[in-house]
Amino acid sequence: MRKDTAVRKVVERQTGVALWRQIADRIRLAISNGDYDATGMVPAETTLAGEFGVNRHTVRSALAALAEEGLVRAVQGRGTMIERKERVSYPISKRTRFSQGLGHQVKEIGTRLLGHAELPASGEVAKALGISPGDPVTELRTVSSGDGRPLSVSSSYYPAHRFPRMAEEFERLNSVTKAFAAHGLDDYVRASTEIVARHADAEELSMLKLSPGAIVLEAQSTNADLDGKPIEYSRSRFAADRMKLRIET
Repeated sequence: MRKDTAVRKVVERQTGVALWRQIADRIRLAISNGDYDATGMVPAETTLAGEFGVNRHTVRSALAALAEEGLVRAVQGRGTMIERKERVSYPISKRTRFSQGLGHQVKEIGTRLLGHAELPASGEVAKALGISPGDPVTELRTVSSGDGRPLSVSSSYYPAHRFPRMAEEFERLNSVTKAFAAHGLDDYVRASTEIVARHADAEELSMLKLSPGAIVLEAQSTNADLDGKPIEYSRSRFAADRMKLRIET
């Protein structure tokens, strides 16, 4: 079997997923796997068009999406160069703190509050926090970045009766740990973490500045005080091509 015929099978027509998006996914995976490390360049458009069995315009659309993510860059007279941006390693351990976890891997760390609300706990949130469905919780929606690159977007929930000023203190201090301390809680630990990989939805694409088809790692986590009582439930979505999660025991 010819090589180009074998490669062509990785894109499927009439699936509802645009061909350029499928090709962007395959190129992104190849970059992650180090397939192009020898040259540091993505193969020429004509080469990719032949491998995937599409026209150059379709390949060009895929490369444009990857360039928007910051993964590749067109260089006049040379082709498409891979941008060498190492993924940030984020440890998940007994005491997980975003800024401390990134350590010296980035120069500038930022967390921006997208919005907050007090609302009744859903069944999922109530179960994680050990409260009754409908009990009031404070929701904080944030996006965190490193050196100007969005790394994660999170929705976090706190029992409103225990932390009545959570949103106010976070806005003032720009830190969950400090907001807890303002309520008299000086230390807490990670109780559980579940991680899944999936395609980013529309909101995540916008917040993390990703192109359609990009993958996020979703971590659903619960933090507890030193008596084991849940204090925070979060859904954090990390850009998979920028972050890797490291479990520490």
